[in-house]
Amino acid sequence: MKFCNQCNAQYDDVVFICPQCGTAATQEDGVVIHAPDMAHEGGGFNPAAFAELAKLEEKNFWFRARNQLIVWLMKKFVLKNRNEQSLGKYLEIGCGTGYVLEGVKTTFKNTDALGSEIFLSGLEQAKQRLVGVNLMQMDARAIPYQNEFDVMGAFDVLEHIKEDEKVIAEVYRALKPGGIFIATVPQHDWLWSKMDDYACHERRYKPNELQEKMKAAGFEIVKTTSFVSLLVPLMYLARSKKKDDSAEFDPSAELDLNPALNSILYGFMKLELGLIKMGVRFPIGGSRLIVGQK
Repeated sequence: MKFCNQCNAQYDDVVFICPQCGTAATQEDGVVIHAPDMAHEGGGFNPAAFAELAKLEEKNFWFRARNQLIVWLMKKFVLKNRNEQSLGKYLEIGCGTGYVLEGVKTTFKNTDALGSEIFLSGLEQAKQRLVGVNLMQMDARAIPYQNEFDVMGAFDVLEHIKEDEKVIAEVYRALKPGGIFIATVPQHDWLWSKMDDYACHERRYKPNELQEKMKAAGFEIVKTTSFVSLLVPLMYLARSKKKDDSAEFDPSAELDLNPALNSILYGFMKLELGLIKMGVRFPIGGSRLIVGQK
């Protein structure tokens, strides 16, 4: 069901026009716009960074390994009929350039997938990458759905939003009963660096922080673990050095790595993924993943 954030009406229609108060979404370049005041600029991220990010994601060890982890989680906790290769109805919040969404749609070909992003510059990149996926501009603090999706994802998105608890509550409302929410976030204050400042992070999460916020919203926690755990010593050393470095900060340095180093780091991430699949739960790590069920 669609949900009107102005008057709280629920309605079932193809278009976003509330039958009770008349609130309607607009369109720009074929994309439905729900938060026009934030479509081109706003807090939480630098919209000019999407073009550079789109160039680096496919090669970078962290993005590749995270995608594989997300797909595995969906196979384990969401996919109910392997012959159909479908997750049902899926919404990704903050899909950015569409890198994760592309991996999900490639694996689960019959999924009814929808990507949302607050910045149109991100959706411009996503449109070039994705075929057969609907995209919309949306503020995650006001999701225009209720009891609509089988699965929702937010991958390194919540840390950009001050009102993360509001977003989690919106996700809970938008999921069908029994629906699954998968989230990844950066972790540990002591790993904070100039990269977090550049990325417009509001926080790096404490180990149990997101879990407690999701439980408070009504979610049952199905799985949680740290990841990027084997590389924590390297992360700490690299980020500690940057804290004291007075040289000009280069935000692409963490993403545009030497190919040999990138390959070695990817090997560590693959080993870690294998251990997580075996049931290992890492207590610390650069990131945290959580699977919750409504």
